[in-house]
Amino acid sequence: MPDDAPESSSVAFKQAPAAPQDVVGVDAALIARLRDDLESAGFTVDALDELWGEEAAAALFRGQRVAARRAAEPGVARHEPLAVLATAFVLGLPVGAQALASALPALGIDGAWSLGLVALDEGGERSETTWARPLVDLRPYSYFDGDAGDGSWWICSDLGELALGRVLREDHVLGVGGASNTLSAIMIRDRVGAALDLGTGCGIQALHAARHADRVVATDISHRALRFAEFNALLNDVHTIEFRHGNLFEPVAGESFDLIVSNPPFVITPRVTGVPEYEYRDGGLTGDAIVQAVMRGVREHLDPGGIAQFLGNWEYHGEGEAFDRVRSWLGDEQEPGGLDAWIVERELQDAPQYAETWIRDGGTRRGSDDFERLTDAWLDDFAARDVRYVGFGYVTLRRPIDGAVTLRRFESVTSTGSQESVASSEGGLGSHLARGLRVARWLASVDDEQLRLATLITAPDVTEERHYWPGDDDPTMLALLQGGGFGRRLKADTALAAFVGACDGDLPVGVIVGALADLLDVDAAELGADLLPRVRELIFVGMLDPLGVD
Repeated sequence: MPDDAPESSSVAFKQAPAAPQDVVGVDAALIARLRDDLESAGFTVDALDELWGEEAAAALFRGQRVAARRAAEPGVARHEPLAVLATAFVLGLPVGAQALASALPALGIDGAWSLGLVALDEGGERSETTWARPLVDLRPYSYFDGDAGDGSWWICSDLGELALGRVLREDHVLGVGGASNTLSAIMIRDRVGAALDLGTGCGIQALHAARHADRVVATDISHRALRFAEFNALLNDVHTIEFRHGNLFEPVAGESFDLIVSNPPFVITPRVTGVPEYEYRDGGLTGDAIVQAVMRGVREHLDPGGIAQFLGNWEYHGEGEAFDRVRSWLGDEQEPGGLDAWIVERELQDAPQYAETWIRDGGTRRGSDDFERLTDAWLDDFAARDVRYVGFGYVTLRRPIDGAVTLRRFESVTSTGSQESVASSEGGLGSHLARGLRVARWLASVDDEQLRLATLITAPDVTEERHYWPGDDDPTMLALLQGGGFGRRLKADTALAAFVGACDGDLPVGVIVGALADLLDVDAAELGADLLPRVRELIFVGMLDPLGVD
């Protein structure tokens, strides 16, 4: 904070005349002026990175804003729009009203006040001693949507813990976080007619869906969230999203969609007095019941061929396997309305880890009395229900066009590479998941004899890893590594490695198996029985591609 900025307790601030829910206004004309100002200021991710510098940007990512504030101060003193907007709406620090007026020439201070973006002191808008204190977080967000290309938006949400310096309010509206980025990265972006964003929050997934859907319905149980989401749609000049209030699927009763996406409030929260119930992450149900409710509810709202994708977590009870419970939520494959399912667990936390993660997420500091009290509440809740671990991952469901379920896959996938490679692979998971759904139907349609007639090609991102004891000619271990997708590392043997190496699109599977049997001096039928199931797996995960299959 600048040295001459008033402390929040020493000056009276005028509160912006926002809606009764204490949230941003949605005056389309004023928001259009704000958009013009942000464009004129060059308020982009790249420009902010250049403003802060690499080291200050890294510190800001760690939750430390001093270096970034110092980097922006000279520009603020010169009333440079980018520095002023960054200090106010990204760092959450007060700036002079005159400086903000120069950064928002079209909107003006009155417009910013009317939209609920700032509060002003009693000195008057034109006084040199007047300070504008930000009431919202407003920042640029860049994205890459696969074939749809890259782009950027501005996203408005509630101020975070760093700016507030306190625990978040229970109706806090979150901006774009890690879970938001994960869901947008796995979203399948085939062109669709209608999409549903269930629990839209600040509206980020609805905006992503609007790039490949003719129309989008965005719902939320929070009036404040819907107001922020509508504000963000208008700010980014997107007009194909309809916003509706209500719980779960109530706002879309009787309707169906080609795509349903959701970042549901899946965080497991103890149902006891004194534990905050944050709307953006707490669905109000016990344990992982919100994920169960979403999984069971989508089947009634998917058109044939429609896909649902959402994030979730699931509890491990006692020595039981969590996926056994998740399978029960889907129901039997043969029952009417059955869904294809591909469920991937990406992280597993024990009970104390899970509690600590989400207590800290709400702004409670480690080591405080409140942190220990809340930890006790979480661990008591887990102990009462015999919860030892919680898994986190992705759920992809599809309603078969012909009603025949062809895919039920439950797996735990962890990357073998660095965190950087994990992020890289997740950036392309939408197309990877879409391919898996298509190939699963093809694999279900061909028997082993038909598979022998197929011609395969090794994916360009597949490499082979070999380990040798010093001086030995034969490897002690073989593995196939995938550069994209989930970055899988699958054990192999000489026969499988040789088979993959021979898949160059020229010879059918059966011919390659026969040639390998001769080379290895083994029975061809036995070799085929061993290789074909593993070849199917390599096809599904994307290490081998069948030619001629769309």
